[in-house]
Amino acid sequence: MADFSQPLILLIALLCGMASRAVGLPALIGYLTAGFVLHELGTIAGPWLANLADLGITLLLFSIGLKLDARKLLEQKVWGTTLIHMLVSQGLMMAFLLAISLLLPGLGLSLVGAAVIAFALTFSSTVFVIQTMQERGELQSNHAVLAVGILIVQDLVAVGFLALTAGKVPTAYALLLLLIIPARPLILKLLSICGYGELLTLLGLALAIGAAELSELVGLKGDLGALLAGAILAGQPKTKAMAENLIQLKDLFLVGFFLSIGLGGWPPALLIGVAVMLGLAAAGKPLLYFFLMTRLHTTPRTAVLSAGALANHSEFGLIVISVAATVGWVAPDWSAALSIALAISFLLAAPISKASHGFYRNNRDRLLAHRSDQLLGTYEPTDNVRIVILGMGRVGTGAYEALAPEWGRDILGVETSSEKVATHRNEQRRIICADASDPDFWVRINLGEVRLIMLALTNHPENLLTADLITSMGYTGEIASVVRHEEHADELRAKNISAFNLYGQAGTGFASHARDLIDASATRPSP
Repeated sequence: MADFSQPLILLIALLCGMASRAVGLPALIGYLTAGFVLHELGTIAGPWLANLADLGITLLLFSIGLKLDARKLLEQKVWGTTLIHMLVSQGLMMAFLLAISLLLPGLGLSLVGAAVIAFALTFSSTVFVIQTMQERGELQSNHAVLAVGILIVQDLVAVGFLALTAGKVPTAYALLLLLIIPARPLILKLLSICGYGELLTLLGLALAIGAAELSELVGLKGDLGALLAGAILAGQPKTKAMAENLIQLKDLFLVGFFLSIGLGGWPPALLIGVAVMLGLAAAGKPLLYFFLMTRLHTTPRTAVLSAGALANHSEFGLIVISVAATVGWVAPDWSAALSIALAISFLLAAPISKASHGFYRNNRDRLLAHRSDQLLGTYEPTDNVRIVILGMGRVGTGAYEALAPEWGRDILGVETSSEKVATHRNEQRRIICADASDPDFWVRINLGEVRLIMLALTNHPENLLTADLITSMGYTGEIASVVRHEEHADELRAKNISAFNLYGQAGTGFASHARDLIDASATRPSP
């Protein structure tokens, strides 16, 4: 007889994921719901679902390794905010759980169990933050970069926990994993051969799974090997491309993990009540985040928007609890309970994150009082500006060089990356490190003197967001923006913004270049 359990699982996961996305929530909430629905239908998943879940977690950790940027993580406002927030949250959550267990002895929660659950609740969701920022065109903004940096440090702490719970004693051969360091040039050479298509994705899979299997052989948890392999390869353009290729694959495999949580069944009614309270507690996270960020010299606006995005619990917390349950530190029912807490935290986080911009606008004057003296000392002069170029990548730098002979120091470049700013300054360009989506930055510029603002950010939603911002602040000069698609150009023209299609008008530039070559060859004497 045919087995219809697999297509049924996939169909219900798809429908629940689409329903969740339709109401503005991450699809993973739908997958958790699908697991509970399948449990009610009496569906039994085979080992294929567990294998998918394991592979998803391995790819998750490998991807985290590929995204590591030690320079960003070593900034005090990143690691300091993360570790202090986790310590304080751990203490508060643990005290709450122990108090609840005294009032409700039926929970049967031990001191170790309370500590592990509290630890799982200190994380915020990478999936939620990236999806939210991406949809708003804010993924390159200062507050998104800070939030993602905090999430990566949290993930590293979680990986340390997962390594300790492996229940294995590493053998002396574990040191051989360090051979991946001298092998790095060879791997990078393979990356260059693979191009950017399916071969690059396949190589990423092979590296992640291979590193995980080698780690298991030498007595380490496989996920730790995947993270180590990714971290050693990080920092190259091709590894970034590999990480992007693996995102969809990793998310697809993680569906198996979220489904397996729900398929385990509902927790007892008592645990459901506790889960609701734990989910609501996530709304308090932004207060502590804002306090710590501003004390560590983050601008109030960046702190508000970053903290608002982090007002949730994490899917990584579910992984932590799942592992803790396998070693007997907590009852298996807590996995389902925390999935409910996660869903509730997302329901709260969506409106909190969305309202953070308005909250800052309405309370800007009071919030600016939280700026540290060190932060105020970093502000750079922005006088005598006639042209502003936002985004000093290849497009922005080319525009700057083309205009510099006529406008000189009246041009101001704006870039969020401090490393790029340092490079441009070494090349004698006038540039400052700032976030173009931050109204506090534009207040420092006399917009009445500015004649042209060039949006060279290449991210269409971000360009639209910035254009709307500067227009709302009274700017009446010219705005020009780069686009990649003609429909985006039409959208900009409707707002009286001049659009330059990087692809559509590239032929004109190429023809101009060719014409110059012809003219030059005509003036050269014949051999």
